Amino acid sequence: MKILITGGAGFMGSNMIHYLLRTREDVEIVNFDNLTYAGNLTSLSDIQDDPRYTFVKGSIADADAVDKVVQGMDLIINYAAETHVDRSILEPKAFIDTNIQGVYNLLEAVRKHEIPRMVHISTDEVYGAVMEGESSEEDKFEPRSPYSASKAAGDHLCHSYAVTYGTPVIITHSCNFYGPYQFPEKLIPLFTMNLLEGKTVPVYGDGQQIREWIFTEDHCRAIEAIAEKGRLGETYNIGTGYRVPNMDVTRKLLELTGRGEDAIEYVKDRPGHDRRYAINSTKLRTECGWEPLTSFEEGLAKTVDWYKTNTDWVDGCRTGAYKEYYDKQYKDR
Repeated sequence: MKILITGGAGFMGSNMIHYLLRTREDVEIVNFDNLTYAGNLTSLSDIQDDPRYTFVKGSIADADAVDKVVQGMDLIINYAAETHVDRSILEPKAFIDTNIQGVYNLLEAVRKHEIPRMVHISTDEVYGAVMEGESSEEDKFEPRSPYSASKAAGDHLCHSYAVTYGTPVIITHSCNFYGPYQFPEKLIPLFTMNLLEGKTVPVYGDGQQIREWIFTEDHCRAIEAIAEKGRLGETYNIGTGYRVPNMDVTRKLLELTGRGEDAIEYVKDRPGHDRRYAINSTKLRTECGWEPLTSFEEGLAKTVDWYKTNTDWVDGCRTGAYKEYYDKQYKDR
């Protein structure tokens, strides 16, 4: 099976590539990534010489590049996206280019070259704040940031192509994922590295914003199950049911890094900050037979241990050293 992973040098894409190469012999993977600030090829240095793996530099916002790279694929998994809410507030255009125009380019290429299946990775944030209950796949979208609005637009494009053209696309809405190789800007990797380095951690507002969490390998397993068993044209929520306030996550990280509450710095809440997310994943569990296997406590401990032992990787992210790695390892190939 030939699989195109867009955004494969990013957090979730690199984890999916590792997972597939580790668990399956019957795959050939092409990693298509534009190597923006969050794309890091050192995350894949251990498998760069695997004959089943190929890297192609390019952006899904480039229609010509997409048209070339999708040809002959059996499956496309679209992880490529701009994802950080704070960055979307400061610079929304990049989110429009990648999360909307890029998705359009992929859908057109899938339709033109008759690719059998595409799985589009999206977020629970498209549903907006859910103060009570859970979001189901049928609920209306209420995005509240440029990031979630751009993802919602991409999702609507996917749905419209499935209905209008019969394009074989499946949409997924996931809760927050965490684990190794995540660029240190989101809550868990940023707070982990700050605490390990003796710095403070910035907690928005009162820290009582509630999020649902999934460990990276459980998410990889969910995408694999959806790619194999999911119904074309459908949407699947990916969630664990484990929901806690950001302050609880912060205190767990304090404990795992041996820091005290004096390391917490309360900062002004960001504009439009959703108070609670919660999604119902019954459809995924029933139709695809998936269940999460890693508890939050176990996954968080694994994540902190990884960052403790991979400080060079984090330093490379912060200094841009991964760009030098690309020049040395790939540019002349």
